[in-house]
Amino acid sequence: MLDLPASTVFNKRIPKQKFYDNLTVTAQMKRIFVEQISLITWQNKIAPATINIAEGESVKEIEVIVIRLNQRELDKRVLPLIDKEIPYHILFILEYSGEVQAWVGYKEQAKNTPFKPGTYYHSDWLPPEALNLRIDGLDLDKVYENFIRQVAGERLNATAGDIKEAVELDERRKKLAKEIASLEKKIQREKQFSKQVEFNTELKRLKMELHGVSHRGTENTEEYDD
Repeated sequence: MLDLPASTVFNKRIPKQKFYDNLTVTAQMKRIFVEQISLITWQNKIAPATINIAEGESVKEIEVIVIRLNQRELDKRVLPLIDKEIPYHILFILEYSGEVQAWVGYKEQAKNTPFKPGTYYHSDWLPPEALNLRIDGLDLDKVYENFIRQVAGERLNATAGDIKEAVELDERRKKLAKEIASLEKKIQREKQFSKQVEFNTELKRLKMELHGVSHRGTENTEEYDD
């Protein structure tokens, strides 16, 4: 699944109760942990002490957390909750019915807190042998950034510049796409011609902006090799 050095293996089971008994969570969240998750394992610890890679300015360790599921989908609130409880950067691997899926969140340094979990990216469900994520970078900042880019694929790798810029552009693309879809539905329902003209003008503007955002930063960008 992940061809990580043996020196990084941690292989420590984390009781599910750790994430809902010691935190202020709703009864619904407790039920989600019980019903949706079978087992949580702290599989690897990627750090200067376990592998010959320097600390980053932001990333001091990267933990690989494997979550074995009782169903194919995991509630979207679970990973941010775990991310907040463990004060390091995390690469999540979900397991279900012989397949795996990688999840990783872009984290920014936040005032008075170590990190603020932000946008999450995930791979497709794949056979374990098809999930090929590599350690790539001279320090842990770069290794974590490249994990995000590998998991996200084309969504981020078409954008030149740093990871923060790539994530911001991706978020803007998603927002514009939603606005366009909503406006197209309004146009289909609208009977008044003047309103149709107004909506179509706005639709054209949004599509032009989306085109510009989608192509920003792609010039002189080398192809990212998965």
